[in-house]
Amino acid sequence: MIKVGIAGASGYTGVELVKLISNHPETKLCAITSNSYKGSSLADIFPSMRGFGRGLGRRFENLICEDLDIQSLSGKIDLMFLALPHKISMQHVPALLDHKIKVIDLSADYRFTNAAAYESAYQEHTSKHLLKESVYGLSEIYRDQIKESNLVGNPGCYPTSILLPLLPLLKEGLILPHGLISDSKSGVSGAGRSLSLSTHFCEANESFTAYKIGNHRHTPEINEILSIHSQQKVSITFVPHLLPLTRGMLSTIYAQATDNATEDKIRKTFHAYYGNEPFLRILDKNMYPAISHVRGTNCCDIGFHFDEKTKKIIIISAIDNLLKGAAGQAVQNMNILFGLDEQTGLNSFQGPL
Repeated sequence: MIKVGIAGASGYTGVELVKLISNHPETKLCAITSNSYKGSSLADIFPSMRGFGRGLGRRFENLICEDLDIQSLSGKIDLMFLALPHKISMQHVPALLDHKIKVIDLSADYRFTNAAAYESAYQEHTSKHLLKESVYGLSEIYRDQIKESNLVGNPGCYPTSILLPLLPLLKEGLILPHGLISDSKSGVSGAGRSLSLSTHFCEANESFTAYKIGNHRHTPEINEILSIHSQQKVSITFVPHLLPLTRGMLSTIYAQATDNATEDKIRKTFHAYYGNEPFLRILDKNMYPAISHVRGTNCCDIGFHFDEKTKKIIIISAIDNLLKGAAGQAVQNMNILFGLDEQTGLNSFQGPL
């Protein structure tokens, strides 16, 4: 039984982790923390959780948010999920590792190998030495490295939706590494639970807007992984948009095909990389992903159109930003870390019919 702690359990990603871990057959949720709701139970913070939980003694009414006290967690947990803001995670990770606690960090603090790239988008990094030890947690791509790691930097939601469809085509030389464009859309939960004007109901409802054009923090993360796999510098044009819905993400990606690319080669490449992956679904010709088809799942759906005249590839991908884009992928990485079947605790379906 894996003993688990969740820091930041009162946020949207944190509470998704609580739900997944509470229903996972191989885990025991031993500690939850929240700076904003110290002393409150999860059922107080999220009334929909009243009466639920694994067994009478572990109902959500009995799960109380505490301070993140690493000394008291030593010997009590095997793994800590950090669903904390950027920079806050790096304050705790070194001590957690010193106490032999594995870490899956859902902030950006350990997603980069290049400290300068991180600092250009966020702030000064206070534990640069750990960037050499951390593994980027894109489960289907870095599975072998994750197995051997004690520190996983869980990818961002936008990067997950963009990298999964692009990496196979880049690695097989079917698309050019320059001129890549991603037009991506996210539900409001992607901004987190903290209050802000742009995610206020009256601002977001019945509206659709682009934001942070040219300076979104996920751009350097995407560029670093694309550059590593293409073995040359890649700079994607990434434009995020806010959708008037709670959860879900859809990316429309444009790439220039190489001379040897054909529709058949593209499809065979996707199936070669992902045909046996439980959470990657390659759609048939003339079928394209929809947010409603992935909501409540840990799946990434991928469809594409190849224009023979222009040699353009248009790829559509869709994920649930709180699951495959955050908590679901984090649990998938936990399963890899501890040698479990990757589908354990993730094969339920919560979406609409």
